[in-house]
Amino acid sequence: MAQAAKPISSPIPVAWYPTLSVFMLAIGLVLTASFFIYEATTSRKNRKLAKELTTGAVASVFLGFGSLFLLLACGVYV
Repeated sequence: MAQAAKPISSPIPVAWYPTLSVFMLAIGLVLTASFFIYEATTSRKNRKLAKELTTGAVASVFLGFGSLFLLLACGVYV
């Protein structure tokens, strides 16, 4: 016999979406600002590629998930 299908539900409570979006976007924007400050204040000879890549990647992840939770909080289910 086939079992009844369970509805798909989020592992994160829906009430947390606005809070998560604000915090993740804030962290992403702070990291983006630190990246730009690092690029503007450091000379070309003293820049480190690993620092640039990690800061950019972490900022991108936070901004991406922050945008996702912002869309989910607004009711746009992606």
